[in-house]
Amino acid sequence: MARLYVKIKDQDNVVVAVQDLKAGTEIMEGLVTNQDIPQAHKIALCDIPAGGEIIRYGVVLGYAINDIKKGDWINEHMLDLPQSPSVDDMEYGTNLVPVEDLPMPTRTTWMGYRNAEGPAGTRNLLGIVTTVQCAAGVLKVAVERIKKELLPKYPNVDGVVAVTHPYGCGVAINAPLAYIPIRAITNVIRHPNFGGEIMVVGLGCEKLTYDRVLPPEDITPENVLTLQDYAGHDAMMNAILEMADKKLQKLNKRTREELPLSDLLIGMQCGGSDAFSGISANPSAGYAADMLVRGGATVMFSEVTEVRDGVHMLAARCPDAHTRDRLAEEMKWYDKYLAEGGVGRDANPTPGNKAGGLANIVEKAMGSIAKSGTSQIVEVLSPAQKPTKHGLIYAATPASDIVCGPSQVASGIGLQVFMTGRGTPYGLDISPVIKVCSRNELKNHWFDMIDISAGDVATGEKTIADVGQQIFDMILDVASGIKQPYSDQYGFHNDMCIFNPAPIT
Repeated sequence: MARLYVKIKDQDNVVVAVQDLKAGTEIMEGLVTNQDIPQAHKIALCDIPAGGEIIRYGVVLGYAINDIKKGDWINEHMLDLPQSPSVDDMEYGTNLVPVEDLPMPTRTTWMGYRNAEGPAGTRNLLGIVTTVQCAAGVLKVAVERIKKELLPKYPNVDGVVAVTHPYGCGVAINAPLAYIPIRAITNVIRHPNFGGEIMVVGLGCEKLTYDRVLPPEDITPENVLTLQDYAGHDAMMNAILEMADKKLQKLNKRTREELPLSDLLIGMQCGGSDAFSGISANPSAGYAADMLVRGGATVMFSEVTEVRDGVHMLAARCPDAHTRDRLAEEMKWYDKYLAEGGVGRDANPTPGNKAGGLANIVEKAMGSIAKSGTSQIVEVLSPAQKPTKHGLIYAATPASDIVCGPSQVASGIGLQVFMTGRGTPYGLDISPVIKVCSRNELKNHWFDMIDISAGDVATGEKTIADVGQQIFDMILDVASGIKQPYSDQYGFHNDMCIFNPAPIT
């Protein structure tokens, strides 16, 4: 008989419907649904009085607004949000899993592009970065010409990427928070997939001048190009193509070599989540993350609002007070950021999240955290910072897919694993994105856009370890250039949306 529901913890007083259920369906002895229950939504296991706790993941998701009867459908309109946990004096080091207790990786090497410093590249790309959005149109046209006229001469180069962004002018360049977008652009210029070749295109009158993103020794005619220096279209285009050709000659000499997992840096992200995300896709990705960490790789997870309600669980995985304090610092910064904008953390869930069974941000956070696995958190980063350690890293970023991804790219990820329940064509042009869905219905619907389905975990046909192994293998295959995820096959690449909390003038 097909599985009808999933229960996470013994203390939970709700279960999640694995499929659409009609009213009157007996899902277990003594429990009959009182209404039609949509797939992924919650069913009450007992009578819950008004003000009573609604518990999933062993965590209080909220409090019943009205009386709820056993067998009722519980949705986002039926519970009040609890207070967010305090970040002051959180206990740390109480849930430290030794590295030797993590699942053993079945492969310990991959084929990547070694860099002089930092993580290795998963791709060999010419990256051309603008200092200002004003140059974006010119650069996009130039890149199309580079692809057609130059790239065929350099078979060892995987592609050319125009890194354009909505920053650089019309901004308060010296504002206290301007360091965040400036740091992101600075670090993207030296992304591991660009092989150390610097090519920056500016307009000439912007506020984001070259010296803000490059050290003096790198501000040379070989690395930077100012559009206002050229008389007309042809001169401008020829200069860009000439500089690109010289960079491509150098990149073409790079080749893949066998490298240890310690040279690999990946990101974990989720978007378009549903109530199965924390049951199937995210825990499976977390299992793969644990395998990678045991093998010496570095794994990054993010999304502040989607961990905020489980921050005490993350603190328990911090080995020392310094790491715990850095985690608290990032949470406080974001609490203040949201408050100044006049919103709370529950502004995060989308209509699609709620249609997929997620009642509020607490429930979403509990599922989101699962993608980090179980290993110790060795470092906490601010947005777009680069890691200094190997292992599991929490990189504070907004939860928005199109801002979190570029922030992780700026931190140097070579690829990203992206979990979804509702479905999204999201992708990144700098780093390949592997798409993992939480339910088989989405894989069947987007059969040629989703790379891996974790839906068999929800139905009970596979284990988290089974799908985690599948994700682990695909990570190494994509990082090694053996496989190409669907987002790259189709060129589904989102814009580089740099996180900019500073004022725009």
